[in-house]
Amino acid sequence: MNQYLYRIQPTRAEMLIDGGTEEESRIVGEHFAYLKELTAEGTVIMAGRTLNTDESSFGIVVLQAPSDDAAQVIVDSDPAVRQGVMEATLFPFRIALNSSIFEN
Repeated sequence: MNQYLYRIQPTRAEMLIDGGTEEESRIVGEHFAYLKELTAEGTVIMAGRTLNTDESSFGIVVLQAPSDDAAQVIVDSDPAVRQGVMEATLFPFRIALNSSIFEN
């Protein structure tokens, strides 16, 4: 399995500052459920976002997939990407170091 990272950002920066519309909030909920399911399946290794609420804010998803095409399908299937609330860029990635201790 190959590892990948996708960087995700809201297409409307005001969503982070003023809060999302009802539709954006629904779609972000679908996005979170999608990533949660992929995490349970072992496809997503980790996901998170920066805590700033300006235009520089972004999230990352580290995942594993058998090929570049399969990884792109995962990104394109993300409800937030598919419905235009967020834009994503996929990168080949390799975890070099990993700690088994995580704080929530």
